[in-house]
Amino acid sequence: MGHPRKIDPGLQKPDGSPLDNNRIEIGPTDLAFAEFAEAGLVAPNLAQMRAFRLQRIVDRLAERDCGAVLVFDPLNIRYATDSTNMQLWNTHNPFRACLVCADGYMVIWDYKNAPFLSDFNPLVREVRSGAGMFYFNNGDKIGDAAQRFALDVDSVLREHAGGNRRIAVDKIMLHGYHALQALGLEVLDGEELMEKSRVIKGPDEILALRCAVHACERSMAAMEAATQPGMSENDIWAVLHAENIRRGGEWIETRLLSSGPRTHPWFQECGPRIVQNNEIVAFDTDLVGVYGMCCDMSRTWFIGDGEPTQAMRDDFRLGVEHIEQNMQLLAPGVSFRDLTHQGHHLPEAYQKLKYGCKYHGVGLCDEWPLIAYPDHFVEGAFEYVLEPGMMLCVEALISRDGGDFSIKLEEQVLITEDGFENLSRYPWDARLMA
Repeated sequence: MGHPRKIDPGLQKPDGSPLDNNRIEIGPTDLAFAEFAEAGLVAPNLAQMRAFRLQRIVDRLAERDCGAVLVFDPLNIRYATDSTNMQLWNTHNPFRACLVCADGYMVIWDYKNAPFLSDFNPLVREVRSGAGMFYFNNGDKIGDAAQRFALDVDSVLREHAGGNRRIAVDKIMLHGYHALQALGLEVLDGEELMEKSRVIKGPDEILALRCAVHACERSMAAMEAATQPGMSENDIWAVLHAENIRRGGEWIETRLLSSGPRTHPWFQECGPRIVQNNEIVAFDTDLVGVYGMCCDMSRTWFIGDGEPTQAMRDDFRLGVEHIEQNMQLLAPGVSFRDLTHQGHHLPEAYQKLKYGCKYHGVGLCDEWPLIAYPDHFVEGAFEYVLEPGMMLCVEALISRDGGDFSIKLEEQVLITEDGFENLSRYPWDARLMA
């Protein structure tokens, strides 16, 4: 059942991972480490980061009197194990699962031909297979597969949950949910538990996020340097992808780059349109970078040999004002409710097409919480306060009703003991700010 660990510390990289050209564990490239050193950034201690995350999960289990949490979401598996396996494919073919028990015992169910992908992390105590309860994998015998998996989970629980039959589960397939219930397990909300685990970033996670943001911004700089009239939106976006991968980043979650009139309305995905002289290009990185950390920043650039229109400049400065005023609200103890109802208020002409939220959490991806604008506030949904170690993105979409362009801006901010720190360093477009 278990898979033997094969760990040889040997020489190490700055983050404590093995200095082994043939290693399985992924991470930043030599280019990224050189840029971190040049910027004076300290790499995280990955062993400490992984231990912190496991303890966060165990503590949440204790708070909820749960025997274990069973996760299928690839980002929750990454949080618990720090291991990856075909992440995007796994999002729609859930073949991996991870069980963290109340005593800290952790088991991962992985692809049967790749039981070695978590070997670098001794906190993963066992590797099994058989969590793939989707139709493509099992056909009309999916119920049998779910029953086998549920019995496997139950065997671990009986040994490590102290008789506790309460199990939190996130994104399980329907047959698996029924199979767990058939064994007499009380199934609780694992998504809430994992979001509350992930929301506070530990010291090494913060170091990892600083490194990831820096690598993302170097990639953005390469994209800006390459961008010119005559390129397609796809050509421009491909630069960000390539530069992210060069530094050891992992993927980009969306295709949110558009130009000229395609910026209005926002959320059109990048395509073959050719950028014309004296237009804007706007984008949202939504980038999963080094260490699997999300870098969610937005910028709008003016492209061409002329000057922006006065409307472009006015709207850009409005977006900067919106972000900067709303950022000033951020401090420990501030309620999410106050973040919704206080701060900068957009003029009426921009209300209809404003962004879907005012702030949102960020870590391994866009995470809890979502802090809405007043007209989208849901009573009782987010009755919490900011705490040190949370990380938020501050949003601005400046898009006039009936207009012909949109300005997209966004900053990534850490909540500190006495206020906030803006981790984003990438400058606003000088011509649009003029």
